[in-house]
Amino acid sequence: MRIYHREHAGRPLRAAWALEEAGQDYEIVKMTTEEGKGPEHRARHPLAKVPVLEDSDGFVFESAAIVLHIADSFPAAGLIPAPGTHERALVYQWAVYGPAEMEPPLIESAMFAQADPERSAKARKRFDERVEVLAGAIGEDGHLLGETFTVADIMVGSALKFTARIGFSEELPENLRAYMARLEARPAYERALARTRD
Repeated sequence: MRIYHREHAGRPLRAAWALEEAGQDYEIVKMTTEEGKGPEHRARHPLAKVPVLEDSDGFVFESAAIVLHIADSFPAAGLIPAPGTHERALVYQWAVYGPAEMEPPLIESAMFAQADPERSAKARKRFDERVEVLAGAIGEDGHLLGETFTVADIMVGSALKFTARIGFSEELPENLRAYMARLEARPAYERALARTRD
């Protein structure tokens, strides 16, 4: 399998992390910004974004779709509960929550911090509300599904990781800082980070 990655992009880590957790071999193709916008990559992703996963059947884009596909493809890794269970639905819920609910206000807050502080503050408030929901869902020593690590943790944990780039990860609730520390201590995360780091 092959992951298409572009310099300075944060989301390809998710695909690499899932493959590392699943114990699979893969290749990372790191593109320059110019290569990532070119026609060759647009054939993989019509919006020229990353990550894109290539397997023997073709291309898959959108990081949530990629990690869910990896979890389904390697069930022995235990990254997702059985189909049709409530636990499986919770993985879908949180896997979507990260990119749909957390990332947009976080990115908006960062983008407008200088140009429009009022808009930035409103976006930050929306992000903080979503973080409160997340903080209430995670136990002291656990993950989103109790003690079981799943691809939902990959999606939500990597969304939280963007707070470090922006500079306010220390402002997260204490249990979320501990949650992030547990995730970052996972050997598969460390390997994925080393392979995707610019």
